Amino acid sequence: MLELLGLDATAEAVYREMLADPEGGVAELCERLGLPEAAVRAALDRLADLTLLRASRERPGTLRPVSPERGLEILLRRQEEELARRQQEVAASKAAVARALGEYAKVRADNPVGDRERLLGLDAIQDNLEVLTSRLTSEVLAVMPGGAQSAASLAASRPLDEDALRRGVSLRTIYQDSIHDAPETLDYVRWMAGLGGEVRTAPVLPPRMLVFDRSTAVVPIDPENTRAGALCTSEPGIVASLVALFEQTWETAVPIADDRDGVAPLSLTAGERELLRLLSTGLTDDAAAKRLGVSVRTVRRQMAALMERLDAASRFEAGLKTARRGWL
Repeated sequence: MLELLGLDATAEAVYREMLADPEGGVAELCERLGLPEAAVRAALDRLADLTLLRASRERPGTLRPVSPERGLEILLRRQEEELARRQQEVAASKAAVARALGEYAKVRADNPVGDRERLLGLDAIQDNLEVLTSRLTSEVLAVMPGGAQSAASLAASRPLDEDALRRGVSLRTIYQDSIHDAPETLDYVRWMAGLGGEVRTAPVLPPRMLVFDRSTAVVPIDPENTRAGALCTSEPGIVASLVALFEQTWETAVPIADDRDGVAPLSLTAGERELLRLLSTGLTDDAAAKRLGVSVRTVRRQMAALMERLDAASRFEAGLKTARRGWL
């Protein structure tokens, strides 16, 4: 009953017996409680440590129990003192952490400047994303270009996305259409959608971005090399512009569950239409593949399939037939 006050069951039993018979000694306690002498003496030592026993004035050399009213008051006071001591230690620890963080900030290569912070390398980015995710309250907006995402990136994102979704945070993500040719990424997207995340796809996307609670954004320093690092910013103008870009892209993107449903044999998917548009502007297969987040082989395979559907002997003829059908 009194374990919360630091008194174990054996010590409490010994204390009760001594209250019932203050005259009894160790032998009597062992007999009445059915305990070995070592256990009784250990309990007596514990009671003495807690000041629940004191020297008897009537029987010098023996101990008597303190009254329950006084004893419980002593135990409560001891706990209050311990709590106050722990609170002081926590306050001192917080101050030490604040000082340490201040010193750490001085030597970091990605030291924040104003409302901006350069995150150099994948480890720094991951650390920052973990902190931002832990502070989330409402939503994350994400643009993930490039088609297939690396296995390492998916593995690092999974616990963060799951934590946010479990806490009721809204996740809206836009991938490129080419994830349909990336089984691991497609499985991840379906897993996320199963937990309540909203996912859409589009043929072409703006550079990668993450926006947390519409107040903090993370974008790559170099969109062509996301491993180089990222910029984390809370500057309202930049964040507002990124949110507007996301919303515009979101409106034209297609929900992942519907983006390939019901396509008629002689109509174009959004990805095919965008491919034809890019090639019609004079882009090479390599350049078009890069914009669409697919391989050059995929671009050539898609064009071959389109030429077959259009019964065209050349890309030029395919372009003419596409224009006649009003597909562009």
